[in-house]
Amino acid sequence: MANRLPVNPTRMELLRMRKRLVVAQRGHKLLKDKLEGMMKDFVRLAGNYKAQRKAVAKAWPEVRQEFGAALALSSPAIIGDALEAEHRPLTLRMETQRIMGVPLPQFRAEFGAPAGACSLVHTPVQLDTAITETLALFPVLLQLAESEQAVRLLAREIERTRRRVNALEHTVIPRIQTTVRFIAGKLDEMERSNTVRLMKIKAMRTAAEAGENAGL
Repeated sequence: MANRLPVNPTRMELLRMRKRLVVAQRGHKLLKDKLEGMMKDFVRLAGNYKAQRKAVAKAWPEVRQEFGAALALSSPAIIGDALEAEHRPLTLRMETQRIMGVPLPQFRAEFGAPAGACSLVHTPVQLDTAITETLALFPVLLQLAESEQAVRLLAREIERTRRRVNALEHTVIPRIQTTVRFIAGKLDEMERSNTVRLMKIKAMRTAAEAGENAGL
């Protein structure tokens, strides 16, 4: 049995504890519903994250292979000049969306125009393929980072909410219930004692009145 709270057994305290119990039970239900909702969202986000990791794990070696082939077919200086010409300014913004009250990041990226134009005569076709595949892979990498952070933040909030649910379910609510039973029992005990005392007083008065009448 849970330890009761240190309170005085009064009717006012009993009313206060009963109100507190209602609030605690309502909060427990809301938190439990939130936890179930977050778990569903976590499973969905974790599935997306897993799929995105597989996509990156499959695409990235192919991009590296194209870059490796380009380096094998041309000189590092020419490849470096070509990559410098293909340099593009990047604008990255972060927005947020809320899932069950948890703010999760959303990344938005925009590429500007290339700084120059590389010579198609001196560069191998593999370099063009590698650059094109890298640009196509970048949004997937961005989504992967977004999903990874979302999964991490949601997992943290799930753990925090689970601790609160467990505390309410196994500690707070049982202690309040024990306290309510204790106060109610004490009040009943005092009520019975008062009843017995009043009955004794009444009996004594009745006996005294009977004695007076007998003396008359």
